[in-house]
Amino acid sequence: MLSPGEAVDIPCNAEPDMDRLRALLQGMPIDILPVDAAGRRKRLLVADMDSTIVTGETLDELADFAGLKERIAAITRRAMNGEIDFAEALRLRVSMLTGLSLEALDRTWERVRLTPGANELVSTMRAQGALTVLVSGGFTYFTGRVAALVGFDVHRANVLLDDGAHLIGAVAEPILGQDAKLATLKGLAAERGLALSETLAVGDGANDLAMLRQAGLGIAFRAKPVVAAQVRARVDHADLRALLFAQGYRAEEIASSPAAE
Repeated sequence: MLSPGEAVDIPCNAEPDMDRLRALLQGMPIDILPVDAAGRRKRLLVADMDSTIVTGETLDELADFAGLKERIAAITRRAMNGEIDFAEALRLRVSMLTGLSLEALDRTWERVRLTPGANELVSTMRAQGALTVLVSGGFTYFTGRVAALVGFDVHRANVLLDDGAHLIGAVAEPILGQDAKLATLKGLAAERGLALSETLAVGDGANDLAMLRQAGLGIAFRAKPVVAAQVRARVDHADLRALLFAQGYRAEEIASSPAAE
C-alpha cells in the first residue's frame, strides 16, 4: 500500500495485458501504470507545461484578450492531436495576436493554475537528487514563472517577440517542438551521465510523443487521443502524485509543496 485509498503496488511475474485490465475496470476511475520493478526511481524529470503542469493552455488564454480564444483553441486542439504541424500551427496562432498589448501576458498569468500534485512531484524528485526540467512548446514568459513557482531546476520554451509594448505576431526561431523536447531529454541525460532508463517524461500532446517514447518511463497525462493510443503508461484520472507512486514512493515520502510549508 503506497497511499491508503489512493495508490497500491501489485507485483506481477510478467508484463500485464493492459487492454484486458482496462476492459475489466469497466470505466471505473482507476489508473493502471505498468512499470519495471528495477530502477523505478528516476533521476531526470522532463515535463510538459500546458495541460500537464498547469491545467490549461496559456496561448489559448492569451488569445482570449484578443477576442480570439475559440478560433485559436481550435487550432491548438488540432496541433496537440497531431492533425497539423506543430510549428506551423504555432506561427499561425502567434501571428493572429499581432498588436496585442504586453499587459495581456500579465493578465493571462493571473489565470494560470497548477495541476494538483505538481509541487509535490517536483519537490519530492528534487529532494531525492533528480534534475527537474520544464520544457514547453509555449512561451518562456510563462515557463519562467511556472518554474519559479513550482521549483523546476531548468525551463525551456519558445520566445514571443514584441516591440516593447505590443506583440509583433512572431516567435523566435527555431521553434521548440517535438524534436527539441526529445533533444532536451537526451541532452540533459547525457550531461549527467544518465541512461535514458533513468529518466521520466510526462506530457499530453502530439509534440510530447517522441520524448514519452524514449524516456525510461513516459507517462501520458490526461492525454489527447493520439497520445493515449501510443503510450503504455497513462494517467487519466489521478493527479500528478501518480508519477511519484509509479516510481514506488509512499505517501509519507512525498515532500510538502512549498505553499504548504
